[in-house]
Order: sequence, then C-alpha cells, then structure tokens
Amino acid sequence: MGETSSDTRLRVALNLLWCAPGRVGGSEEYLTRQLHGVAALAAADRCTDVRIDVFASQAFMAAHQNLTESFEVSGPTWSLNGQAVRILTEHTWLAAAARRADIVHHGGGTAPILGSGPQVVTVHDLQYLRYPENFSPARLRYLRYMVPRSVRRAAMVLVPSAYVRSTVLEAFGLRREQVRVVPHGFDAPRASSVTEGELRRRYGLGDGPVLVYPAITHPHKNHVLLLTAMARHWRDPDLRLVLLGGAGSAESEVTQMVQSLGLSSRVIRPGRVSAADRDGVIALADAVVFPSRYEGFGAPLIEAMALGTPVVACDVAAASEVVGTAGLLLADDPDAWAEVPAMLSSQRAAMVAAGTRRSAEFSLTASAEALCGAYRITAEMTR
Repeated sequence: MGETSSDTRLRVALNLLWCAPGRVGGSEEYLTRQLHGVAALAAADRCTDVRIDVFASQAFMAAHQNLTESFEVSGPTWSLNGQAVRILTEHTWLAAAARRADIVHHGGGTAPILGSGPQVVTVHDLQYLRYPENFSPARLRYLRYMVPRSVRRAAMVLVPSAYVRSTVLEAFGLRREQVRVVPHGFDAPRASSVTEGELRRRYGLGDGPVLVYPAITHPHKNHVLLLTAMARHWRDPDLRLVLLGGAGSAESEVTQMVQSLGLSSRVIRPGRVSAADRDGVIALADAVVFPSRYEGFGAPLIEAMALGTPVVACDVAAASEVVGTAGLLLADDPDAWAEVPAMLSSQRAAMVAAGTRRSAEFSLTASAEALCGAYRITAEMTR
C-alpha cells in the first residue's frame, strides 16, 4: 500500500504501540486478523479507497513480519516496555508520525489526551467496570481515568459485539451512531502437524472423552462451575477436563479446588501451550466448555466451531450472541451442566454442522469490510 503523488485514498493511522505481542491476548489477534482481512480485500480490488499505515513497536513488527508485505509498518527505535514510555511515545513520536492521516485509530481502548483530527477508538470490553478486582490498582485507576475521556473524544468507537456496544452506550452516553460493531474475523483452521495420538500421550488424556476450557483463571471465567459439575455429575473415570491458559487471580482457588474434590487425575492443566497444540487439543475434544460469565466477544467459541468441535457455554452476553443456535447455552449453575456429556454424545453431528456454518459467518473479509466501512462513515461524519 505504498504512497503515490496522486494518492487520494482515505488515509488511516492505526496505533498499535500498546500491543505487546503475547501479553494482550485476544485484542492482538482481533486487530491483526482485521489487517489480514483488509489485505485480502485489497488484493481482490474490493478495498481500493482506504490506506492503513500501522504504527507499532519493534517487538510487534518482529512477531508480525508478514504484515509488512501489505502495509507500511513503522515504529520508534526504542523499547516500549512500560506504560509511561508508551504513553509518552504516543504523545510525541506518534503525534508527529501520524500527522498526515485523515483518521487516527487507537486500537487499545484508550487514546492520547492530546491530538488533533478525527479519532477512532476500539473498545474490546468494559471488564474493568464489571470486574475491577481483576486489575491492579494502578491499571484500574488508569482505565477509569482514560477510557471515558477517550471514547467521548472519539468521532467513532468500534466494538466487537452488540453486547459491548450496549454497555458502551449505557456507560458513556454516546450517540448510537457513534458506536459500531466490527466483529471478529477468523482464518480457516490450520491443519495440525501433531497427531491426536501424540497429543493424547503428551498431555495424559487417555483414550476417553475430552472437554476443553481455554481460559485464564480469573474469577469471572468461572472454572468453579466445571469443577463442581465434574465432581457431582461427570463421573466417567476416563473423562478428562483440560484447562488451557495462563494463571489469573483465581489460580490458587482453582488449584485447591481440583485437589480438594479429588480431581487431580482427571483435570489436566498444561497451562499455556503452542498454537498448534491448542488447536490440536481443541480439534480432538468432544467439546469446548465455556462457562465464562463475561466476554467482550468469546473468540474461542468461534475458533472451536471452525475446528469442528461443539461448544457449550453459559447463556450470558456476549457468548450467547456469538454462539446463536449453533451450540448449547446453559444456565450458570453446575446442575444445569449435569447432562452435558450425554447431550454431546447424542447431538454431536448436528452441533458440528451448525458450528461450521456459524463460524463461516465470521470471515476475515467480513470483519475487514466492517472496519473499512466504519472508517468511511467516520470520514463522512467529520467533514
């Protein structure tokens, strides 16, 4: 997307300076996938009026070298470790580097206090309002100060789901036309180079049924529900529950509960694993079980469907919005999950087919089209 002297495209500066690879989770995947979708649209001559220049750290550029083939990607030469350095860089280096842009898009939920011209802000969720205990005191003070100011200064706020849109509108009193949904987009799943047999041996899964929950152990992720259901109802000695993901603020409670309920031999806890292993374990599983009480979107649900794995989730926003009728939505009650293994056995084929159809609705290009459309509308609104 190189510049020419007669370049009349809408020029967008995308601020990803906040994006520390491997540390910000789904928001990194969300935005990088959108960029790949925009590149695919451009290659098909379906998005010829928008140019996106990406501003990111050296670490981000090293982790996403393929983006430089389609976008102008640049960043400061110094490390952006530390919030203070990143904030100072946004107010100085970024302000100068993005001065030619028609729109500056801040992808991390906040925007610099200083800056001119139309701004777009992506708000991934408002977890800090719903579950403040998941944040350090310093981080919570920063979000409480910066998020309201950022969204109220923005010409447009982008969100991943209708649920987050409703919470943003309620929390900040914005006009409805200021907040637009740009859904997640997903690649077709990659074929794993690791066989099911290897994965079962590596993680001690045995030959029986497998349920997987890919989530950090924060309290709102609700691991307690699965452990309680397993102890009360899922008595098959060959059933394995695999808890993927890092340690959150409820880590000690989850660990103690596994031990006190006598589930150590049936609950497998590999922590964070490679993308190939994660996809492979999900693909071999009987289901992804997802009792989270709060999600801005719930990307693992669509990822599981795309891999041909049924999903079971708590019937709460935004999981219910994402799953639709393609999976099982159950109450936030361990007893409501008692028959999950039996329901999966009897309904698996229908759930796999429905999930495949549902996942196809969240394509990279659909997400990219929504993003570019939001840029065009922002430009029209601010002329």
